[in-house]
Amino acid sequence: MSYNKIKSMRLASIAGALIATSFAAGAVVAQEDDGGGAGFIASIMIFAIVLVLVAAVMFFAQRYKRCPPDQIMVIYGRTQKTADGKAKPSKVLHGGAALVWPLIQDFAYISLKPMTINIDLRGALSLQNIRINVPSTFTIGVSTEEAVRNNAAERLLGFKVADIEEMAKEIIFGQLRLTVATLTIEQINQDRDSFLELIQKNVGAEMRKVGLYLINVNIADITDESDYIESIGKKAAATAVEQARIDVANAERDGAIGKAEADRVKEIQVAQNTAEAEKGRKAAQADQRVYVEQQEAMAVGGEKTLHKLRLLGLMPTSPRQRPRQNKEPM
Repeated sequence: MSYNKIKSMRLASIAGALIATSFAAGAVVAQEDDGGGAGFIASIMIFAIVLVLVAAVMFFAQRYKRCPPDQIMVIYGRTQKTADGKAKPSKVLHGGAALVWPLIQDFAYISLKPMTINIDLRGALSLQNIRINVPSTFTIGVSTEEAVRNNAAERLLGFKVADIEEMAKEIIFGQLRLTVATLTIEQINQDRDSFLELIQKNVGAEMRKVGLYLINVNIADITDESDYIESIGKKAAATAVEQARIDVANAERDGAIGKAEADRVKEIQVAQNTAEAEKGRKAAQADQRVYVEQQEAMAVGGEKTLHKLRLLGLMPTSPRQRPRQNKEPM
């Protein structure tokens, strides 16, 4: 059971209860009036007042419309006026509620739910006059921005979802072709971010004119009938392989040069260490020879001095010739 039916049943039950209450009050008044006409008139007045209250409650309950968050509500008919005194064609609400007056106003809803559109663009002419295929997926929806949703109220009210998708598809096809025509295949294929930004700019601007906005764009693999893109890929792959070989050769060359340089430094260091060791050894030998010569010279000098003393008779030539010491008499 729908919400409107439940609400109508509740209002009917409330109205019945109020009317029954009014009848009961009128009957009590009539009994207290001893059967006079004043009681009957009072009962009719009570019934009329209750009936007016019931009608007012039912009116406001039926005509006070709420807008759910996934829709925009368009109130049309006699609406507010603009600053220059002209009547607005409609009043558009997103969320909240408003009183819709009968006879002079009416209302309708437009869904905000996203719509996904598959675009299989084929044979689009690029800047190089090469035709390419651009399969893509666009996600669109009715905008909640005030100026754009007013456009939706003017141009999409009463449209079915399929009608909106068909209209959006025609806009996307045209703007996507124009976008491809301003770019080379290299720009489209290599710089996808710039390509998507340009699509957002061109397609989004046209969408806003009819009250829609572009939520997301996905571009699949781009192809062409002349295999130009495939040739670019093969060339790039060959260039990458060749560059990789060059890099490997350079790395091997640098490794060989580094090894040779390391070996040279090692040999130089070994030779230097060997030379230093030999130099130290020779210096030690030289010091030893000098020491030996000094000792020999000192020995020769001592012998010469002893010989001179002997010649002068200051020293005996042998131990036997040493003069005896006279012993003192006891």
